[in-house]
Amino acid sequence: MSFLKAQKPFAARYLTLSVALSAANGLLIIAQAWLFAAIVAAVVVEKRDLSGVATWLAALPPLFLARAGLAWAAEYFAFQAAARVKSELRARLVSHVMKLGPVGLAGEATGRIVSAVTDAVQMIEPYFMRYLTAVPLVAILPLAILVAVLPHDWLSATVFAVTAPLIPLFMILIGAGAERMNQRQWRKLARMSGHLLDVIQGLTTLKIFNASRSEAARVAQMAEAYRRDTMTVLRLAFLSSLVLEFFATVSIAVVAVLTGFRLMWGDMVFFDGLFVLMLAPEFYMPLRNMGTAYHARMEAVGAAERVVEILDMPVPGSPSGTRKLDGGRGCAVRFDGVSLIFPDGRRALDGVSFDIAAGERVALVGPSGSGKSTIFNLLLGFVAPSAGLVAIDGVPFGELALDDWRRRIAYLPQRPHLFEATAAQNIAMRLDGADVDREAVRQAARQAQADDFITALPRGYDTPIGEHGAGLSGGEAQRLALARAFYRDASFVLLDEATAHLDADNESLIGRAVDQLSRGRTLLAIAHRLDTVRAADRIIVLDHGRVVETGSHQDLLARGGTYAQLWSHSREGRIEP
Repeated sequence: MSFLKAQKPFAARYLTLSVALSAANGLLIIAQAWLFAAIVAAVVVEKRDLSGVATWLAALPPLFLARAGLAWAAEYFAFQAAARVKSELRARLVSHVMKLGPVGLAGEATGRIVSAVTDAVQMIEPYFMRYLTAVPLVAILPLAILVAVLPHDWLSATVFAVTAPLIPLFMILIGAGAERMNQRQWRKLARMSGHLLDVIQGLTTLKIFNASRSEAARVAQMAEAYRRDTMTVLRLAFLSSLVLEFFATVSIAVVAVLTGFRLMWGDMVFFDGLFVLMLAPEFYMPLRNMGTAYHARMEAVGAAERVVEILDMPVPGSPSGTRKLDGGRGCAVRFDGVSLIFPDGRRALDGVSFDIAAGERVALVGPSGSGKSTIFNLLLGFVAPSAGLVAIDGVPFGELALDDWRRRIAYLPQRPHLFEATAAQNIAMRLDGADVDREAVRQAARQAQADDFITALPRGYDTPIGEHGAGLSGGEAQRLALARAFYRDASFVLLDEATAHLDADNESLIGRAVDQLSRGRTLLAIAHRLDTVRAADRIIVLDHGRVVETGSHQDLLARGGTYAQLWSHSREGRIEP
């Protein structure tokens, strides 16, 4: 709840305007009731003709227009308040997720992140648009009506004063249990949404292993459990609404009965009775609106819980300097006693030291979990070392301007992400198509051995490519992603086994492209298949976060150490480290 309150400053001006306009509308309701009561009393009781009340009748149309305008403006500013908060929250969430990077988000389901950024933020909107604007009006409008009614009928004013606190009292009593259930319900929704998205993303794998039916059954079970819990929450919500409506209706009926009997007995003036009866529903309306908006508050509290969980996730350290490297291809990399310990206590690197000369081609080899990907994450700026020094061209990594450094890097993972855009836009990484050098795109594609299949597409370089490379083979998607490195003309290339999962033809094409890409550039590659590291200038062997061997392929085989064992296993059992 404190998190939601902390967001109010972003919308304070709009909320104030909305409440002020609604309060002004409430005051016009009192004036409208007075005019109606005066007109009816004059015509029915005093037997005046319409000319005698012409002034009052003429005041009604402007009053109606003013009320309509105030109601529209109040709704508009309430919407703007909620929109400002949503925009701010989404921007903070996306920015925080970007700062977390793949290291900070490791182990976090993609669906849960997406659910928080979309559904959770959307469910917070009614809290600012409805609840925060309804709460001040509960204090303003009933008090104004009570002051207006008291001079005309103290008995009705007493009924108002006695019954008004009962509505929020029972709303709080019933809402306390509903709020706890609603928060639990939101957590279930987040889990179900995250699980469903992850299942859809992995549908191909599930079909291959014939596990799609069991996952569908599991999703159905989760949906059924969510449905039952939702109905429980709705029953409480309907009970709360029933109680609020019951007390409001009974209170209005008491006022109406007391007023009717006194009018019949002649103990009350007709004008006063009609004036009170017209204001009675308006007296309880803000209380009923708050009761309805209270459910929006409960939903927002549950949704905010998930937003806070993401915003509280610790951001791995990353460079925050401003220094920029000199231009030119190739850059020297130095690791000096680098260690990295994650917040959970896991040691990823332990005193790693090595140097890579500018223009050198180096391969990282080691068993799974030896620290290869961690070195990539350090160089990509996703995490900072716990100890030791990482330097680029002699400049400590922490002093580098991260954006400038990343522009100098070409990173090709095993499964590159392709966007839903044209082939040219995917190569240039310009999804809006602006500032795309078409000739440079074609040249990059030719260098990446991708020009032939791109020109064979229905619209060539303007052919739309589906998300994740839908419509392309694995080799074509990899070559298209490799063309990005040529287009960027990066000075430092990071390859995570670019030829993994490919057939021999595509592996040969990409191998030739990588050879061309590495000329004059510094290249660091993770090798899962040891066949691919023979051409490397040097091989760095990692094990349990430490550098255990360094040398060429032949030198390492001759030593008979860790690399030789890995090579032997890969030859005999075809095991990829």
